[in-house]
Amino acid sequence: MGLSLMLYGWVARLARPLVRRKLARRAVHEPGYAQMVEQRFGDYGDLPRYQALPEMPLVWIHAVSLGETRAAAILLRELRLQIPALRLLLTNGTATGREEGQKLLLPGDIQVWQPWDDRASVNAFLRHFRPSIGILMETEMWPGLAAGCQRERVPLVLANARLNEKSLRGAQRLAWLARPAYQSLRSVIAQTEDDASRLRAAGAEVTAVLGNLKFDVEPDAAQLAQGQAWHQAAGKPVVMLASSREGEEALWLQALAQLRSSNPDAAAKVQWLLVPRHPQRFGEIVQLLQGAGLQVSRRSQWQAGPQPADVWLGDSMGEMQLYYGLADVALLGGSFAPLGGQNLIEAAACGCPVVMGPHTFNFAQAADSSVQAGAGLRVPGMDEGLQQAVAIATDMASHSRMRRAALQFAQTHRGAAQASAQLIATVLESTEGFVNSSFEASLFDEDPA
Repeated sequence: MGLSLMLYGWVARLARPLVRRKLARRAVHEPGYAQMVEQRFGDYGDLPRYQALPEMPLVWIHAVSLGETRAAAILLRELRLQIPALRLLLTNGTATGREEGQKLLLPGDIQVWQPWDDRASVNAFLRHFRPSIGILMETEMWPGLAAGCQRERVPLVLANARLNEKSLRGAQRLAWLARPAYQSLRSVIAQTEDDASRLRAAGAEVTAVLGNLKFDVEPDAAQLAQGQAWHQAAGKPVVMLASSREGEEALWLQALAQLRSSNPDAAAKVQWLLVPRHPQRFGEIVQLLQGAGLQVSRRSQWQAGPQPADVWLGDSMGEMQLYYGLADVALLGGSFAPLGGQNLIEAAACGCPVVMGPHTFNFAQAADSSVQAGAGLRVPGMDEGLQQAVAIATDMASHSRMRRAALQFAQTHRGAAQASAQLIATVLESTEGFVNSSFEASLFDEDPA
């Protein structure tokens, strides 16, 4: 194991120039990748070194990208209730995750890039900040980071943990690296029993199965209200392609052309809304839509509201709940190409029914449960997806039934955030030297029996 990890560390160190080149390429379209690049390799400039106090722990959360950061926000809300004195150390891997993560910071909190997974970068990170505990979100397992935390005695928790079959096969092929990393975890909080089974097969000791944190999302009332107001002004139902991924817009255009040819009245009954997953693709998608002869109205250019057009393009970040308020039904991005599907839980919490394609392995149980609850519908491809979405959006009884089912589905599965935070607080309390002042106060504040 020691030799294997050493070889891995050497390879990771030698790969640094490749990482720098990749970041430079991505920065062309997403300038955030050009910011503070040296942090990824352990150079934190004038950021002061941190020494956690027993009564003020530094809780490190690693959320690689946008979805994980939103899940981390839900967990953090509960952690701050459990451990009021905590300071947050937040690491992200992508520019969108980092931008979203800035919203979570309070005075005294710290945000830096995820360290690259060679020994020197990991050691520099851990010794500079000395976190009291590390919380990795969902799937983020890095052998070098796990080994470094063992050396520095930083307990690691894998929260909202999931592992699909493809990732399990990858972990088993690289068992000489992956298994020791999974075995090093102090606690693993799985989303589902299926995830727990796969995580155990990868080498993890699963502590609890508590459900998906994303069910505990609190929709932004102002965003929902704005979306609903714009929907009312539109004068007809709105069908959205939500969080579309590369290749899916072309499938959508083909299906739309087919629908317009076979059933032009149905196609004309709805307003189309397209919201891409990744901001660097906004311009490319405008060209794609206009090249197909469609008029496009971009969210970034709206003032009082959407302008009349064939397609409304949601080219903004952090407004998915506005779009779910605007839409009557959503086609689930990532599920019509073999990408595993995007998060359908946020749609349900906003009362937006979902039509999903065949590829939902990232949220397999949530997808199946939503179909069983009547909150979602599964179709074999985009052609049928558009037909079913239009049928739902234009049938008041069907839409109302699925909307109620979606809200009930989301409500029924809440509770993972509070339970996860309690478990993490227990891990932290068991760490040598930690004092939970909130817990102590509750003991002394009790009235004698």
